[in-house]
Amino acid sequence: MLVTAQPFFVAQTDQFPNSVLPVLRYQGLAPAATPQLDNWFADRLTANNWLGIWRNGIYTYDHYHSTSHEVLCVYAGWVELQLGGDTGPLLTLHAGDVVVLPAGVAHCNQLASHDLGVLGAYPGGRSWDLLKGLPGERPAADERIRQVPLPDSDPFFGPGGALVALWSSRA
Repeated sequence: MLVTAQPFFVAQTDQFPNSVLPVLRYQGLAPAATPQLDNWFADRLTANNWLGIWRNGIYTYDHYHSTSHEVLCVYAGWVELQLGGDTGPLLTLHAGDVVVLPAGVAHCNQLASHDLGVLGAYPGGRSWDLLKGLPGERPAADERIRQVPLPDSDPFFGPGGALVALWSSRA
């Protein structure tokens, strides 16, 4: 099965910068029945220099990162992920699905299965911050976002992957 990136944009709001770069969604990147799916994801991320890998869930409040892009890989269960704040799109992600979030894109776990497992990482293992869209965060956050470099590699398909082509054309 050929898996392609589904790009879409999340418009900025007064509260959240979101991004001029598209969010990328990969549905069914890995078969949900893959044994040790978290390790399968981790191996591929590491091979493509997406590091700082963590395993947990997704915060249940709106937040974003102004110092790094982020990839979220669902390895167990499902989650309804709201992007861009209260009026943004709601994605349902299942085990085997992946979403790549450009720096500045707000995200929030609205609802999840009891067995949700998520693995996350950052290009080159960049340090990340945690912002909540509070008064006073911008414009400093906006300036940090502008300084975040584009990744050299798609987290799963390497330098020739969709992320590199799509994001380079928008930068």
